[in-house]
Parts: sequence; structure tokens; C-alpha cells
Amino acid sequence: MPQFAIFIFSDPTIDHDAAELAEHDEHSAELIRSGALSAAYALASPATARSVRGTGITDGPYTESKEIIAGIGIIEAPDLEAALTIARRNPATRHGAGVEVREIEGAYVRGADVTAG
Repeated sequence: MPQFAIFIFSDPTIDHDAAELAEHDEHSAELIRSGALSAAYALASPATARSVRGTGITDGPYTESKEIIAGIGIIEAPDLEAALTIARRNPATRHGAGVEVREIEGAYVRGADVTAG
């Protein structure tokens, strides 16, 4: 079954309260129960990011943006429309941010027999 990456965006100027974070946890639990979620990663603050370009290393994310990537989920869905249906349920879409969906064309997972693309 095709896999899709869901990039979860957040506005770094907004503080997310416990209820909103619980909503994200419940959404993840729902995807786990349904069997759609293959992997999910919450990312540390962009203040901890380091960008590498050529031989240079700079503090912070590479791009200047009003939104940052706060997390990444990998889901399985029969097609893009099904992946978008799942992505629309992400709480980020209701809390001033959004998600981006991309089909995974190739993959490597250490210790797993993965073939994508």
C-alpha cells in the first residue's frame, strides 16, 4: 500500500495548551488503532536546529517562515485522496496551521525490509 508523509506545521509564536496537545495525542492514537500510522515523530523547537549548507553551519532552521515543521507522520493509504482525508483530521488544521501531504517514492528503514517507489 502506498505510504505518505504528513508534515505537520505550527506557528512558533503560539503557545499550545494541554488540551490542544491532548487532541494531537488522540489523533495519533486513532491512526494507530486504524492501522494507518506507520511512524510519527515530534520535532524539537526550531531554536535547537542547525542548518548545514556546503561547509557552513548556522543556528536555526534554513528557511525563514512564519510556520515551522513541528512533526512528521508516515501513513499508509490506498491513494492520495485517502491520505488527504486522513490529513484533514489532523488537529493542526484547526489550530491556525496545517499539514502537507507527499507520497513517499523511496524509503530506507534500518533493520526492515522496505521497498517503496
